[in-house]
Amino acid sequence: MRKVLAAAALAGSIAVTGLAVAAPAAQAATATQTAASTATSMGTWGKYHSSNHKAYTYGKTWKQNGKVYTKWYGKEFTPKHGYVWFKYYSGGSWHTFSREWNGSYSETWSKHGIKKLYTYTCWGGKFTACGSAHRIY
Repeated sequence: MRKVLAAAALAGSIAVTGLAVAAPAAQAATATQTAASTATSMGTWGKYHSSNHKAYTYGKTWKQNGKVYTKWYGKEFTPKHGYVWFKYYSGGSWHTFSREWNGSYSETWSKHGIKKLYTYTCWGGKFTACGSAHRIY
């Protein structure tokens, strides 16, 4: 009887130890997932489509030496043009600008002091068939 109780106690302590080892591993995996999800504001973004899905943009945003950089790519496959808009908050006010392209295009731009940055894509005209805005920084 003592051998049975000793075996049960030993098995119980192994099971508890196994759970104790598994718990920190689960916590580490959760911490890694949380860190990865917060890094999405500075990283790759897109495909952000125009409202009619005839144009889209995607890219990458990063900060280096106090400057926010954005490298973006635009694609559209019609005789009309695509437009990417950028809206950013800097120096206490909002600023917007757009870039036009036809076919495939890419460009990099940067600016000091950007606090927030949004983008959206239009097709056929600067204000035509615009998709929803997305925060990229």
